[in-house]
Amino acid sequence: MTLLENLWYGNVNPHEAILTENRRYKHLLSLMGRNRDELSETLTDKQLETLEKYDEAMNEMHSLAEVEAFSYGFRLGVWLMIEAGVPLTKETT
Repeated sequence: MTLLENLWYGNVNPHEAILTENRRYKHLLSLMGRNRDELSETLTDKQLETLEKYDEAMNEMHSLAEVEAFSYGFRLGVWLMIEAGVPLTKETT
């Protein structure tokens, strides 16, 4: 199966592979979780509901940004190949 076929069938998940080994990312993720848990313990129910809505909006915004970054990166890679004169045929894979 080709890379594009694997991507189509969901066997390739670029967003999962990018930061899995990045120690700084893992540290920041842990720090955010601890701070959010600490904050959540001090909020009223209404404030907690507002925080949940904020989290949902942030997650949606990050998802949109990731899709756009992936799409742009893919297009940029193709443009670079074209400019470099790499033939876009099956024989190049």
